[in-house]
Amino acid sequence: MEKEVTFNELARMIDHSLLHPTMTDERIIKGCELAMKYNVATACIKPCCIPMVVDLLSSAEVEVCSVIAFPHGNSTTSIKVREAEEAVLGGSSEIDVVVNVGKVLSEDWGYVSKEIKAVNDVVTVNHAILKVIFENDYLEDHHIIRLCEICSDYRVAFVKTSTGYGFVKRKDGMYSYKGATDHHLKLMREYSSPSVQIKAAGGIRTLDDLLRVKQLGVTRVGATATESILEEARQKGIE
Repeated sequence: MEKEVTFNELARMIDHSLLHPTMTDERIIKGCELAMKYNVATACIKPCCIPMVVDLLSSAEVEVCSVIAFPHGNSTTSIKVREAEEAVLGGSSEIDVVVNVGKVLSEDWGYVSKEIKAVNDVVTVNHAILKVIFENDYLEDHHIIRLCEICSDYRVAFVKTSTGYGFVKRKDGMYSYKGATDHHLKLMREYSSPSVQIKAAGGIRTLDDLLRVKQLGVTRVGATATESILEEARQKGIE
């Protein structure tokens, strides 16, 4: 399986995630250096980091991806639109926005649909692309299917499984997190139009994880384990 893909193809599947709330400027800089070392698709960053990261990546093929209304998705639509607009005008070529999960669970599809359209419109008119984060851990299959249909209607570039921070509180008071599951990825590929790509985030930590989701139709992943995944690929002779 490993010989069927090139190292560069695997690297270009990865959005290197630099999103933890404790991420310092020094760690952002090191993360961008790592992203450039492996020539991944993007460095995925918080909006406050855009000016610094745009400068750091100015001579690289690595694109800037900014998250919007992250991780809870509860901003008003107008704020999401303004935040997305500021991000693309500031140099982000890709935007990952979180849906309003409460509105999805309420099945207020009119609200959800209008919001996705509004954000997609402002992103695409400024020549960037949008990824819509569902936060699947909170959702049932029928919610995911409907979101895929809405995103397909508006020709959103990507649908994305998770933020990486959507922890579900269990009955014992502890928190759990699944992230990108095979079941959800298959569902998203089945119910999204062929033009909509799939991004898996949460739990992609090894080369086998990356190759497995690729086989399911995933074309982009969010990962913090970028270096270990790609070094494993090199060790296995992927060139």
